[in-house]
Amino acid sequence: MGLRRKNKSPAVLSHEFVIQNHADAVSCLAMGLLLGLMFEVTAKYVIIFITVQYNVTYATNDKSEHIHFYDYGPKDIATVVFYMLIAIILHAVIQEYVLDKINRRLHLSKTKHSKFNESGQLAFFYLFSFTWGASILTAEEFMMNPTSLWKNYPHSRMRFQVKFFYICQIAYWLHALPELYFQKIRKEDVPRQLCYICLYIAHISGAYILNLQHLGLILMVPHYLVELIFHASRLFYFSDENKQKGISCLTAICLTQAWMMWKFINFQLKKWREHIQNQIPKKKITNTKSKPTKREPNRANFVNGAAKLEDGTSPRIRKSKPV
Repeated sequence: MGLRRKNKSPAVLSHEFVIQNHADAVSCLAMGLLLGLMFEVTAKYVIIFITVQYNVTYATNDKSEHIHFYDYGPKDIATVVFYMLIAIILHAVIQEYVLDKINRRLHLSKTKHSKFNESGQLAFFYLFSFTWGASILTAEEFMMNPTSLWKNYPHSRMRFQVKFFYICQIAYWLHALPELYFQKIRKEDVPRQLCYICLYIAHISGAYILNLQHLGLILMVPHYLVELIFHASRLFYFSDENKQKGISCLTAICLTQAWMMWKFINFQLKKWREHIQNQIPKKKITNTKSKPTKREPNRANFVNGAAKLEDGTSPRIRKSKPV
C-alpha cells in the first residue's frame, strides 16, 4: 500500500496556487523590469517604472549650483505600480520570516491570528513611515516654519524625498487591496479593512494631487506615530497572556502624552515671556516721550537786594522818564 501525500500541490492557476505563489510571481515580474534596464531598446520604457519622473532643474543666481525639484503627472502611475510590486514582496517576506514564526509559538486562534498578522504588518509600515517622514520634516524645516503651509501656494514643485515618500505611500496602500485576497482575510474583516485602506488612498492621493504635500506630511507623521503605538500595544496584547506588556505599553502612552503636554506648556510660557519682554521697552518709551516744557530763564543771583547775573554783572536799570 502506497503512502499518501499529506500536502498535495494545488492545480496550476487555481486560487490556492495563486495565493501560495503570488510573491514568487511578483518577484519574477519585478526582476524582469530591472533586467530591462540592461538593454538600450527597453531601458527607455522600463525607466518610467523605476525612477521618479518629471524632474525640473533650477539654476541659482551664480549658476554654479542647480536645485532639483519634481512635479507630478500621469507617468507616476507606472512608478506607483512598480513600488506596489515591491510592497507585495516585502509583505510576503515579513509574513513568512517574522510573523509566521511568532504565530507558531503563540498558538493563537483564527481570529487572533488574523488580527496579529494585520497589526504586525502595519506596525512595520508605520515605524518605517514615521521615521522617514520625521526625517523629511526635519530636513525641510516644515515644523519650524509653519508659514510654508500657505506661503507661495500652490506648491507645485517637490523635493525628491517628498515625492518619493508620497509615491511609496500610495503604492503601499494600493498593495493592501490585493493582499485582502492573498492573505485570505475573513469576510467579516474585509469591510473594516477595505474602509480604512480606501480612506488612506483617497487622502494621500488628494494631498499629492492638490499640492498639499507639506500639510499632508505634517498630518501623516503624528498620525502614524499614534497608529504605531496602537498596533504595538495590540501585538503585546495577543502575545502576552498575563497582560504585563499591555500595562507597560499603557504606561508608555501616558508618559508620551505627559511629555507632549509638558512641551506645550513650556512653549506657551516661552511665548508669554517674550511677549512681556517686548512690552516693557514700549512702556518706557511712552513714558519718556512727554511734551517739551519751556525753558525757564536763568535766575539771577540776588546779593543785598541787587540782582546779579551768573557772570557777576548786574542788569541795567531803566531810568524813569519825567512826567
